[in-house]
Amino acid sequence: MKKTYLWAMALVASALSLSACSSEDKNEPVTPPSQNNNQNNNQDQEDSFNIEFSTKNATSWCNYMTQVASLLEADAATLYNNWEISFENGKAYKDYFKGLDNKEALEQILEGCCDIAGEVGDAKIGDPYNLYIQGKTTEALYAVESWYSWHSRDDYKNNIISVRNSYYGSRDENIAEASMAELIRKANPELDQEVKDAIQAAYDAIDAIPQPFRNNINSREAQDAMEACSELNEILAKTSSFIDQTDLNEAAMEAVVKNYVDNVVMPTYAELKQNNKALADAVKAFAANPSNALFEKACEAWLTARMPWETSEAFLFGPVDELGLDPNMDSWPLDQDAIVNILNSGKYENLNWNDGDDDDAIEAAQSVRGFHTLEFLLFKDGKARTIH
Repeated sequence: MKKTYLWAMALVASALSLSACSSEDKNEPVTPPSQNNNQNNNQDQEDSFNIEFSTKNATSWCNYMTQVASLLEADAATLYNNWEISFENGKAYKDYFKGLDNKEALEQILEGCCDIAGEVGDAKIGDPYNLYIQGKTTEALYAVESWYSWHSRDDYKNNIISVRNSYYGSRDENIAEASMAELIRKANPELDQEVKDAIQAAYDAIDAIPQPFRNNINSREAQDAMEACSELNEILAKTSSFIDQTDLNEAAMEAVVKNYVDNVVMPTYAELKQNNKALADAVKAFAANPSNALFEKACEAWLTARMPWETSEAFLFGPVDELGLDPNMDSWPLDQDAIVNILNSGKYENLNWNDGDDDDAIEAAQSVRGFHTLEFLLFKDGKARTIH
């Protein structure tokens, strides 16, 4: 997994009092200080936290939103097409994956599940928590993924659903006959139940975190969720070891791999492609005739487009990894000041990178595009932005 966690932001050192970080939180919006330490350079320029959509910046704001939405649409299409049509030497990645040694493929599936279970607990919840308890409250807030839309908890639950889907061999709560779950159940029913219980426990623990997560970073519920994700990670790793050490039927394993690709991965990526096209269309409709109603529709389209991405995070291997599509679409945290600089300058070429660019250039481009840049441009304090 190559998710890029960028700390390019000029975070201020002053402490931020999160409005409440307990299960009794009243969910008042958090208002951090500006990230911009150079405000005196241009007194007329709004800082990156307080900037609003206005008639003054409408043209640049709409252009930037359109650029980012179009890049998301293109990346989603590239991802789907590399799995479905051609990845390397004219061969679709789905065919390459189905052609792997069956145990290797199953272990890859479980490794992807382990990775995202660990990331949710250790990074998505754990990084803000650790920063907060160190007294770095501003940094803790900015480390919370999807905090502009207050969608963090839903993202994390969808990540656990991506594990469930991979294990169940379906995109709902039904367990496919040709699934990892059935393969393990027939060989070791106790282990299978452990996995199912751990998936549900992680989902329930995340769901118990009071909304929004950004106001409840150090809550007891957040700590419970970290522990549940850690336990899920351990049980999935144990399951991978079991597969490696157990003589399993080759035909049954092959059927599991085929079903996983055809009925989990491909429909998820097809939905991602479709929903990101709809998102780009909604953003273009707003840009053509800005209104608060169309701001809300674009936000709804963002939430719809984001869901299949989050439910794909258990299989962030293959094209999404090798082509840099994960950080293209989902880098976090953002460089908000760089985003505002692009709003002011119109240098949209800064959103692109090329093969051969060094890591710093690639990360700089990825930090000003993708879902979260568009989220910043669409949402504020959990609601659609409004025209000022």
